[in-house]
Amino acid sequence: MATIYDVSKKTGLSASTVVRALNGTGYCSQSSRDAILEAAHELGYVPHQAAKALKSHITQKVMLCIPDIMNPYYFAMIQGATQVLDRYGYNIILGYTMHSPKKELEVLESLKGRYVDGLIFGSFDYSPQLIQAIRDTDLPTVITSFYESAEEQDFYDCVHVNQPRAAWIATEYCLRNGHTRIAFLGGDAGEQNTRERFEGYRKALEERDIALEESLAIHADFTREGACHAFRSFLEQGGECTAVVACNDLMGVGCMNVCRDMGIRVPDDISIVSLDNTDYCLCTDPPMTSVDMMQRQVGEEAANFVMNRILEKRRFQKNMAFSPVLVVRDSVKKRN
Repeated sequence: MATIYDVSKKTGLSASTVVRALNGTGYCSQSSRDAILEAAHELGYVPHQAAKALKSHITQKVMLCIPDIMNPYYFAMIQGATQVLDRYGYNIILGYTMHSPKKELEVLESLKGRYVDGLIFGSFDYSPQLIQAIRDTDLPTVITSFYESAEEQDFYDCVHVNQPRAAWIATEYCLRNGHTRIAFLGGDAGEQNTRERFEGYRKALEERDIALEESLAIHADFTREGACHAFRSFLEQGGECTAVVACNDLMGVGCMNVCRDMGIRVPDDISIVSLDNTDYCLCTDPPMTSVDMMQRQVGEEAANFVMNRILEKRRFQKNMAFSPVLVVRDSVKKRN
């Protein structure tokens, strides 16, 4: 690839003159400028974007960081964010943190080099340490859950779906259909995503005066394989339920796989409701009832918020919460 020094050699003009002509800054005679532009065209010279970014402090890139690249929940979010950023002439860089707090901090540390202009950050657990690391990047940032810090929050926005409400909707739908022994299948009990969803589950039971049974709380890792192992163990150890609220579609699919393998009929024997409403729900037998978590809309608005911070230099915080919506299919049966 041609450089400014190749253009300098071809025209016989100094490299500094070539830079002034190509950038349109500083003095350069018209004849020299014409010669330089013609030589640059002939040589196929293209400005080095990394060098331009270092000079202008503008990269026209935003990073979207997610904890699980295999989770279909994030596909629509990535699509929504990409479409918005494209309208601004921005590209998206995908970061993958492998559901690892250590990796999350490593990625954030690397961003201090400012090779992106903004950040959309997804995590299963926004801890004080993680929030401080986000702040230390000094980047315009949007996080995809709600986190209220005791510290000043002006440096990040929240665009998210109401997670307690989503689990409440799923649980209440099972209750309306006559189920009272409803298992909750979530992730790590200590993580924010699971805590918030368990709160919605607990509240729905409480409103119907149904006692919370700790034995019905099953914890896995938000993957299909983890759900299969955890739900199978629950059943093999004598656990009994007539319905399951699975905290994402992958875990709902895992429950269905276990039921099929063990000769348990869905929904005749066990009803299943999941959260996310991805295309996976249409690939199960029967099609799975799920709560739409508005991933595409979250991605779109997160991108709008981060671009507003980048272009308008906004320093005050904005939050947006989407309301989840139940999508009824065939995996829940009414009990008499």
